[in-house]
Amino acid sequence: MAEMEEDIADGLPDDDEESERDEDEMREFDWVVRRAEELDEDDDDDDEEEEDDEGDIVVLDTEAESFELDQPAERSGHIAVVDGHCMYVWGGYKNTQTSGFFDLYLPRNEIWNYNMETQKWTKQMAGGSLHASMSGSCGVCVDGVLYLFGGHHARGNTNRVFRLPLRTHVLVWEEMKDIKGLAPSCKDKLGCWVHKNKIIFFGGYGYVAQGAHRGTFEYDETSFMGDNPWRGWNNHIHILDLETSTWSQPVTKGNPPSPRAAHACAKVGNRGYVFGGRYRDYRLNDLYYLDMDTWEWHEMSVPQHGPVGRSWHSLTPVSPDHLFLFGGFTTHRETLSDAWLYCVSKNEWQQLKHKHKESPRLWHTACPGLDGEVLVFGGCANNLLSQQRAAHSKELLLFTVQPKSLARFCMEAVLQHRERLAGSWDCLPKHLLHTLKQRLGGFNRLGS
Repeated sequence: MAEMEEDIADGLPDDDEESERDEDEMREFDWVVRRAEELDEDDDDDDEEEEDDEGDIVVLDTEAESFELDQPAERSGHIAVVDGHCMYVWGGYKNTQTSGFFDLYLPRNEIWNYNMETQKWTKQMAGGSLHASMSGSCGVCVDGVLYLFGGHHARGNTNRVFRLPLRTHVLVWEEMKDIKGLAPSCKDKLGCWVHKNKIIFFGGYGYVAQGAHRGTFEYDETSFMGDNPWRGWNNHIHILDLETSTWSQPVTKGNPPSPRAAHACAKVGNRGYVFGGRYRDYRLNDLYYLDMDTWEWHEMSVPQHGPVGRSWHSLTPVSPDHLFLFGGFTTHRETLSDAWLYCVSKNEWQQLKHKHKESPRLWHTACPGLDGEVLVFGGCANNLLSQQRAAHSKELLLFTVQPKSLARFCMEAVLQHRERLAGSWDCLPKHLLHTLKQRLGGFNRLGS
């Protein structure tokens, strides 16, 4: 137990412990299968482990199941980032296929690529310095490189940082081991912004910080069980400077948000916005922004008939003046499907009508798409914390938040009438012809 606690305090095991960890995972998986069979034979659900709240989700760390699919498996707690016209998905967890109600982390060496032009998924296998399979990590893309921080795995939380260049034929993970300065505490369910080649991380749930960290940490009393390390919420801000590979903390002004986890972050200009999240027994509906040039916090008013308090939702920039809010989980443990548009310049909320009202989601991802669209992938459609089997999703929901561009309308019209117009495609500029070929999957001859 002492060795296990040391592993948790330090994050993930070192690379020379990988083989030993893999053996432990296989033994653990064998136990899962045997235990699931016993549960199935006894038809006894009383022994099912109850999941905790946003504090922690009980997930088993094994990759013994194979996922040979033409699209990503259903999942929650994953990450998704956009580079160019592609969305990349990694991690998270799903229901295991064996009997019983165990959850299973998704394979750590899989990266799924969704091409917005061809509207097709492609699975890529990644090598290099592989981290453990995790959920609740914070992922962001900067200049074609995916950066991954924190998360929760079978042994607890981590604060290690990994990077993955996406614009290469072979995907190779690399751990950033030589970062100077005081690192954030081990945690998950945090948010981040990118500003001037810096990644700014905010909040999260995990272990108490070791050292003099600026900000507030609040213990979660429900985590005081047995020999498990105590955990809680924080409102810490940590800056990772990608040029100098250095951690730092700014001295902020104004009244900061309370400690929280499972909140949503988005950036507009030099402002880093944060909405909602869970703090203790409450899921919040407050809105703050941090001026990342002056490091001053500002609280914005939310109208009485605005979005209700929630966690595990998404907040996505869709224009230089608008943010898109979707889904989440309420204090009363209701899964939401409402959508809101926040106008930055007017500080106004407007609820949006959309075609996905029957598709509630929590702990999903949302990425900006083409022409102000928003791509929502995965998440859970029911109460993730109940005793029933979680309804993890692999559906991709498309929200049209802003008017389409004229070029987009023309492209869709050409595709709709492709048989009549195919004879004129040779007259198109090469970049438009290339886009048409991609949209049709390369099955038609569209000229040179």
